[in-house]
Amino acid sequence: MLTATNAPKVETNTSFRDRISTVDEHGKRKWVYAYKPSGKFYSLRTWLSFVYFTLFFGLPFVYWNGQPLFLFNIPEAKFIIFGKIFWPQDFFIFGLTMVTFVFFIILFTAVFGRLFCGWACPQTNFMEMMFRKVEYFIVGDAAAQKQLNNSPWTAKKIRLVTVKHIAFYALSFLIANFFLAYIIGVEELKKMIAEPIAQHTGTLIALLVFSALFYAVYAFFREQACTVVCPYGRLQSVLLDKNSMIVAYDYKRGEPRSSSTINNTLLGDCINCFQCVKVCPTGIDIRNGLQMECVGCTACIDACNHVMEKIKKPLGLIRYASENSIASQVPLTYTTRMKLYTALCGVVLCILSALLISRKDIDATIIRTPGILFQERGADSISNLYNIRVANKTTHAIPLSVQIDDTCGRVVLVGKPTIQVKAQGQGAGSFFVVLPQSVLKNRTTPIRLALYAHHKKIATVTTNFLGPTNP
Repeated sequence: MLTATNAPKVETNTSFRDRISTVDEHGKRKWVYAYKPSGKFYSLRTWLSFVYFTLFFGLPFVYWNGQPLFLFNIPEAKFIIFGKIFWPQDFFIFGLTMVTFVFFIILFTAVFGRLFCGWACPQTNFMEMMFRKVEYFIVGDAAAQKQLNNSPWTAKKIRLVTVKHIAFYALSFLIANFFLAYIIGVEELKKMIAEPIAQHTGTLIALLVFSALFYAVYAFFREQACTVVCPYGRLQSVLLDKNSMIVAYDYKRGEPRSSSTINNTLLGDCINCFQCVKVCPTGIDIRNGLQMECVGCTACIDACNHVMEKIKKPLGLIRYASENSIASQVPLTYTTRMKLYTALCGVVLCILSALLISRKDIDATIIRTPGILFQERGADSISNLYNIRVANKTTHAIPLSVQIDDTCGRVVLVGKPTIQVKAQGQGAGSFFVVLPQSVLKNRTTPIRLALYAHHKKIATVTTNFLGPTNP
């Protein structure tokens, strides 16, 4: 029997802190051959990926009131979100959206760690749930991939490598086309596809370039996008604390490690099988603690649970936990702080939703015509001349009329009886506001002007009416 003096010691190798997991001591790239995971979390992530891919490839075909549900036409500075059109004059909403987004990330990460990275990030989903699965299907699991890469060039290797890279580029080209659909609309994209290539040479070249970029990321760059390019991992050090939820190894229960399954109270539950390392898409050893490269994909949890089942040990040696819950050996609890941060995240989302929903489809600016004072009309009325400019953010033309909303008087348009504002365009006009002198108590009187389209009030604008000084 092992005693305390000859029991295995806790691992003390800290070389992982000197460099990222995908670079060796000479600074050269270490290719990650991630074993195909299986288990409860991987199955759930797979089903969620079907939802994400359905939304990504399906939303460009969804139209609302004749417009795409989502459109991000950067060249024309035209954005459609949930069927509502946003123009450059709505830029303040996008500014608030970015501030809200950053605030939400800080709160969300402080509570749930990198839950987004493992479960919802497009890079992770495309890499692990699409390209990696295609690679497994064509080449085989990690062992087969490593063997193929280390073998000499044969007809079989040439065939497998060629098929894999053709499939990768085809998927990249498909993704690039759908990204283009989000920019110009799927109908415009269909039109471009049907027309001669010579009419859209520039667009085709841009598509091929973006396809090559996506192909390079998923065929070669891979996990480096998360560990080298994405700043989110580096932000963990300032956004996470010891109560944040992370994918964690229970060192209290797992140490000291042993390569034996002998049931001995002096040994931990970790048997050094390295299954958690083999399935990690970023090549880290989660037993070294939380690291920048960890994207929270839960592959190590599934792998470890399989081993625990085989050696008849409790599940959860690697699990969702916090540093404090591991240290104190208590289950991860939904603390008051986590509840407060979650509530704040909900408030932030509600504020952003309210801004998007309450945004007006008509923006009108009414000012008194500069350099012109009031005019007397008859013996008992005063008139002021106003200019109006209207921005129509809807998809249909509007015949606009103006009426006084809160006092007696009338509005007289100059020229046509209505102001015609074309769809997604602007309109302008001039009009007189005529008020009886009896309602003018001061030099300046605030008035409310209502804008009507098809006999329906669509906006209200407040301005001032200038009158004579009362004796």
